[in-house]
Amino acid sequence: MSYPHLFSPITLAGVTLPNRVLMGSMHTGLEDKVAHFPRLAAYFAERARGGVGLMVTGGFAPNIEGWLSPFGSRLATHRAARDHRVITEAVHREGGRIALQILHSGRYGYQPLLVAPSRIRSPITPFTPRALSAAGVERQIRAFVRCATLAREAGYDGVEVMGSEGYFINQFLVTHTNKRDDRWGGPYEQRMQLPVEIVSRVREAVGKDFILIYRISLIDLVPEGQDWSEVAQLARAIEAAGASMLNSGIGWHEARIPTIATSVPRAAFTWLARKLKGEVSIPVCASNRINTPEIAEAVLASGDADFVSMARPLLADSDFVRKAATGRAASINTCIACNQACLDHTFGNELASCLVNPRACHETELVLRPATVSRRIAVVGAGPAGLAAATTLAERGHAVTLFESASMIGGQFNLAKIIPGKEEFEETLRYFGERLRETGVTLQLGTRATADILVAGSFDEVLLATGVVPRDPRIPGQDHPSVVSYLEVLNGSRSVGRRVAIIGAGGIGFDVAEFLAHDGPSTALDREAWRREWGVGDPSDARGGVAGVRAQPAPPAREIMLLQRKTGKPGAGLGKTTGWIHRTALKMKRVQMVGGVRYDRIDDAGLHITIADQPQTLAVDTVVLCTGQEPRRDLLAPLQAAGLKVQLIGGADVAAELDAKRAIRQATLLALSL
Repeated sequence: MSYPHLFSPITLAGVTLPNRVLMGSMHTGLEDKVAHFPRLAAYFAERARGGVGLMVTGGFAPNIEGWLSPFGSRLATHRAARDHRVITEAVHREGGRIALQILHSGRYGYQPLLVAPSRIRSPITPFTPRALSAAGVERQIRAFVRCATLAREAGYDGVEVMGSEGYFINQFLVTHTNKRDDRWGGPYEQRMQLPVEIVSRVREAVGKDFILIYRISLIDLVPEGQDWSEVAQLARAIEAAGASMLNSGIGWHEARIPTIATSVPRAAFTWLARKLKGEVSIPVCASNRINTPEIAEAVLASGDADFVSMARPLLADSDFVRKAATGRAASINTCIACNQACLDHTFGNELASCLVNPRACHETELVLRPATVSRRIAVVGAGPAGLAAATTLAERGHAVTLFESASMIGGQFNLAKIIPGKEEFEETLRYFGERLRETGVTLQLGTRATADILVAGSFDEVLLATGVVPRDPRIPGQDHPSVVSYLEVLNGSRSVGRRVAIIGAGGIGFDVAEFLAHDGPSTALDREAWRREWGVGDPSDARGGVAGVRAQPAPPAREIMLLQRKTGKPGAGLGKTTGWIHRTALKMKRVQMVGGVRYDRIDDAGLHITIADQPQTLAVDTVVLCTGQEPRRDLLAPLQAAGLKVQLIGGADVAAELDAKRAIRQATLLALSL
C-alpha cells in the first residue's frame, strides 16, 4: 500500500475507523432547511462510499442564540433529531461514520439575537451581541449538552464541539472579547472553564462509547489571542474532561492572515499540531491545506498528527480516499483552494459547491447516467470548459473528439498556474489529462479545427469552447512599443520594464500585478518564507501568533501601478473570501492601486491619464493591457451555415473575467443533458 500511515485503522470511543482521514466540517447551506436533508444525506453518503474514515457535518447551533443566520441550522428538539435520521442512516448504509458539529456563533452570528461573553461587536457582522449573565452562560452550556444528546438520538457516531475560528467558545478564551469579571472571565484559568464544562458535561451525558471531538484554536492570529501555554493548558484540561480527539483550528475569521487560500502553502500549519501532540495523549488532527494523499501521508509519517482533516478536498473529489487506497491517486480531482464555489458561496448565502467539481452538494440533481444513444461529438478547445464537457460526455458513452490548437491542454489555466500563489491550478490540468485517458476521448493537440474539418467529421454535435480574445480598449497610442497585452506578459513573448502601469484592475489585472511584483519562486511553495512574509509567529513567543511579529515581504521586483476606470475600490469584484488577500498581498509589494482613471493616450513620455479632472503623465517603461475579454466565436457562423448543431460553452459563450467556475459548471450541465 502506498500510504501505510494514512490507511492505518484507529479506534475512538470504541469505534474503529479504517483510516486517518477526517472530512472536516463545511457549512454547505443544505443544513439550513429540513427539506434539503435528503440532498445532504446523498452528499455524505457519496463520500462515505468513497471511503472517508469519519465525517463531520456543517455546524448546527444548539439554540437560536447560536444561529449563524436567522432560521439557520439548529438541533434542539427531538423532532429535529428524527429529521436527521435520513442523514445518519444513509451514511451507515454505506459503511461510513459521521459526527455532528455543534457550532455556537456567538458574536459572529448574522442575526439580531446573538450573545457573547461581552458586548463587543465583531468586525465581520453588523449586529452587536448581548452580554450573557452568569445564568445565561449556564443556559448555553446546557444547550450544548442537549444538542449532543440529540445528536446521539439522531444516530450520529459522535459530535465535534466547535471551540475555534473565533466562534462563541473561542470568544470566552481571550481578553480581546471577554471583559467579564465573574467566574467566566478574568484569569485564563477561569476563562477556559466554559469549554471544559461543556466537554465534561457532554461526555457525562452521552457516555463513553460516543466520539467527542473538540476543535481547539492552535493559533488565533489576532493580537490579543492565546499564547501557547494557554493553548496547551486548555488541551490538557479538555483531554481530562473526556474528549476523544483534538482537531486543529487555525485563525479567527476576522484575522488578517490567510489560512486556507491557494496562496497558503500546503500543510502550512501542521507544525502546530505537532506541538499539541507533545501536550496530550489523545489523537490530534492536523488541518488546513492538506489536499493530496502524499501530503497527508507525509504529515502522519513525520509525526505531526494522528489524523488529517480534509474538508474541501472531499468537495473536489468524493472518491479521494478510495482512489488513494487503490493506486489511482493520479485520478484524484485535487482541491485548488480557490474558495470560489465553497466559502464564497457560503458567505454569500448560496449553496456551496466546488469549482472543479460542480456536482458537489448537487449529487441528486447532477447525476451521471449512461447516454441512451451514443453520438459523435466534437469539442473545440481544451480549456476548462472543453475539458469538463469532453470527459463528462465520454464517460456517459459518447464518442468525443477534442480539438486543441495548442500543444497542450489547459487553455487559460496554463496562464493561471504560473501566477505566484496559483500553482495549484496545475493539479486540475493533471487531473483532466488523466480523465481524458480514462474516458477514451480522442485528443487532437496542435490541431486548429476549421469549419471544413468539422463538417468532414460528420459530427452529430459541435461544442465550441474556443475561449476568449483580449478586448480592444481603443486607447490612442496603444500601438506604441511600450504597450503589451497580458497574454504577452504571461507567455513570456514580450519583456517588461522596471516601471509598469497595468490598465484594468479585475482578476487578470491583479494576477498580472502579482506576477510582475515577484522575482523568483512564490512563497506558496515555502512554508517558512510564507510565515515571514505574512508575519506569522510561534504562539510560544508571540501572543496569538502575531503580537509583536512584523511581516517581512520580499521587496517587489518592479514599481507597479494598477489602474481602473471605475471609481470604487480596485478588486471589488474579486472573491468574497479571497479579495482582501489579493489586495493585501499587492500592498505588501507596494503596488499602487488607483481608481477613477481616464486613459488619454500613450506615447514616448509614458501613459497620459486624468484623475478627478487633473491630467497626469506616468513615466513608465511598460503599459500592460488587462482590459477584459471578448468571446472567440469565429467558427460559429460557418458551422451554422453548414447545418451543424453548435453550442457555445465557457468563454466562447460569456467572457466574464475568465470565470472557470461558471465555465466548468455550464459544460458539465450540458454534457449531462446530451
